[in-house]
Amino acid sequence: SDGLAMAMRDMLLLLGASAGVSALSMAGTMPRAHTVATVMPSTRLCATPLPLLSKRTANVFMQDAAMPSEDAPEPVEKEEPEVATKDALLETLTTGSFFALWYLFNIGYNIYNKKALNALPIPYTMAALQLFVGIPYCFTLWLTGIRKAPKLSAENVKTLIPVSLGHLGTHIGAVVSLGAGAVSFTHIVKASEPVVSAALSALLLGAFYSPITYLTLLPIVGGVALASLKELSFTWLGFIAAMGSNLSSALRGILAKKTMGGNSVGENMSEANLYGVLTILAFIAMVPISLVLEPPAAIMAAISAALDKGLTLGYLWKQSLLAGAFYYLYNEVAFLALGRVNPVTHAVGNTIKRVVIIIASVIAFKTPISTLGIVGSSIAIFGTLLYSLAKSKFG
Repeated sequence: SDGLAMAMRDMLLLLGASAGVSALSMAGTMPRAHTVATVMPSTRLCATPLPLLSKRTANVFMQDAAMPSEDAPEPVEKEEPEVATKDALLETLTTGSFFALWYLFNIGYNIYNKKALNALPIPYTMAALQLFVGIPYCFTLWLTGIRKAPKLSAENVKTLIPVSLGHLGTHIGAVVSLGAGAVSFTHIVKASEPVVSAALSALLLGAFYSPITYLTLLPIVGGVALASLKELSFTWLGFIAAMGSNLSSALRGILAKKTMGGNSVGENMSEANLYGVLTILAFIAMVPISLVLEPPAAIMAAISAALDKGLTLGYLWKQSLLAGAFYYLYNEVAFLALGRVNPVTHAVGNTIKRVVIIIASVIAFKTPISTLGIVGSSIAIFGTLLYSLAKSKFG
């Protein structure tokens, strides 16, 4: 009996050590809190933190840690560093791929969206179409089982409606702005989003940042003002719509914080499913708005005018549907990409993305930009990066 007791004691010690190693591994690899970018810039997702709802990854780690240790092979100390290195490399490559796709899809969206709006100046109908295009994609994945379908109660849906309306306002403002002026100018104005976010956070949430963080707002305001002063493609409609998009984006983040509070809403609400549900709710709200502002008669008139200019129906459908496809894909990938990095990497990536889009749009549409516009946009974008870094470090 003494031998049996000693054997059981040794087994318990071995199991305890194994569990400790699993716990330390889990702590070192647990994903960070998720964040969202706006848009949806442009029509992108904003850099405002948005509580994401998936606990799937954490559950997987917990299940792995609970597996019986006797089923696992004996650890080989010499191979652990090599395995860890391979895992880290794979993680880096995966995150880098998400960022590359995020930039690529975003560029595609801005180019095709602008071409569609140049041919058919009906921004509200375009906004509705772009929201709709992603819905069949979502349902295909859910019905085939490729992606687990979300399970939401009526109360869950009610919780997400305010956030989806913020999502909708961000999208409408960006599409209207992109249709009224140059793509580059819209993104310059949207660089001032942190200013709106900071003001609304103080007014609605009573949340105040450090003085250093507020100081970084000065180059943003000054840069946007300089860029707007001599902007050759400046229009008041484009400026006001872009600021409206900023306002909606900031409200979306605040509404998410107040209504969801970082808690889980429903089941199977991964990053991609959260975005899919928000898109469906936004589309439902968008349909009556677009029909009131642009009734079928106005849509047919715009199509007739485009055909009279020599454009074909094939061209119009191609630009419109590709804009919608790229819109949904870049936002979904943005959720996946930004959910894998810390706030500093997020801020740097978002800043680089804005620069890439401005450069790509200037090249694609041969948009003339004044010297003062270049200087002002550079200051504003750099100020946005400083704001993100200061907020992360000082609060």
